[in-house]
Amino acid sequence: MRYIQGFRDGAAARGLAAEIERVASRPVNLMEVCGTHTVAVFRHGIRHLLPPPVNMLSGPGCPVCVTTNADIDKAIALAGQKGIILATFGDMMKVPGSYASLQQAKADGADVRVVYSPRDAVRIGRDNPQRPLVFFAVGFETTAPTIAASLLEAERLGLKNFYVLSVHKLIPPAMQALLDSGEVRIDGFICPGHVSVVIGSHPYEFIAQQYGVPCVISGFEPLDILQGIQMLLLQIGAGRAEVEIQYSRGVRPEGNPLARELMYRVFETSDADWRGLGCIPGSGLKLRAEYQRFNAEQVFAIDAPPTREHKGCLCGDVLRGVKKPPECPLFGKACTPEKPVGPCMVSAEGTCAGWYQYGPR
Repeated sequence: MRYIQGFRDGAAARGLAAEIERVASRPVNLMEVCGTHTVAVFRHGIRHLLPPPVNMLSGPGCPVCVTTNADIDKAIALAGQKGIILATFGDMMKVPGSYASLQQAKADGADVRVVYSPRDAVRIGRDNPQRPLVFFAVGFETTAPTIAASLLEAERLGLKNFYVLSVHKLIPPAMQALLDSGEVRIDGFICPGHVSVVIGSHPYEFIAQQYGVPCVISGFEPLDILQGIQMLLLQIGAGRAEVEIQYSRGVRPEGNPLARELMYRVFETSDADWRGLGCIPGSGLKLRAEYQRFNAEQVFAIDAPPTREHKGCLCGDVLRGVKKPPECPLFGKACTPEKPVGPCMVSAEGTCAGWYQYGPR
C-alpha cells in the first residue's frame, strides 16, 4: 500500500481500494481509452492497488500515437516545400514517420514551428502574408473545436495563406472497432474525460446498449480513476451495462453544445486511418465543402514517399490492448524516450512512455 502515500486523501484511497477488492468477484479486463488516464494509472501506481482479478488495458487514446506514418509523411513532405511554414503541436515533433520526423525535417532546414494553440498558427499566418501557413491538425474531439475556431478566425481576418492538414479522429468509433475485432475481451471502459467534456455521455450509450459493456467517464485525479473502476465493477457485478459519469464536475450528459456546433460547422465526419486499427468508418473529421479552400491536401501537391512501418515496433498492438509494452522486443532497448522508434514512446500520453517511466521493467 506504499503507493497510497502519494494520494491527496490516503484514507479515501484505502477505502476505495478495499471496496474494489470486495466487489472484484471474477477476472475482468477494464480499458482506459484516454492517454492522460493511462499515464495517471502508471504514475500513481493504480495497477499495484488493484486485486489480481482486475486487469487494466490501455487503449488508443493518445492522438499522437494513433496518427499514421502516412499522415506524418504528408506533413513532412509539405514542410519540405519551398516557402511553406508548417505549424503543429510540440508532441508531434519527435514522432517518427516512415523515414524521418518533423524534428529532423526542421534540422534539415524546413520551417517547422511549434505552437501551443491553434490561434498561434493564425498569428503566424497573419504575420507572414506572403508565405503559406499549414497547420498540422492532430487530436480528438478535445482539440477539434479550437481548430475549427482558428479556421473561422482566419476567415474573418481574410487570410489567404492559412491552410489545415486535418488528421482529427473521433473516439467512440474506435471503441466500437475494438469491440468488433474481438482480439481482447473488454468488460468495461473508462471513457476519456477531456473528450467527454465536449461530447457528453450520450455518444457512448450504444456501447452499453448494443454490446452490453458498461462505461464510466472518469476524471484524472487518482481517486477519480479508483472510483471509476469501482463503479465499473459494481455494474459488472450487478449485470448492468450503463454509461455513468464519475467526472460530474466537468462532464454533463449533453456535453458542450457550443463546442460541438463549432466543430461540426467546420468539419464533417469521414473515414480515417488509425495506427494499429486500420481504416475505421466515420472516425475522422474532414473539412466541409464550403471550407475546402483551407484544405492543404486540396491546395498543394503532396509528394510523400511510400509508407513503411518500423521493423519490430509493436505500437499498433499496444494501442489495441493486445500487447503490453515490455512484450515489444524494442522496448527499453532500441526504443527509448530519447531515441523512440514508435510514437507510443514519444508522447507524454503514450503507453510505452508511461510504462518506461513508471512501470516495472
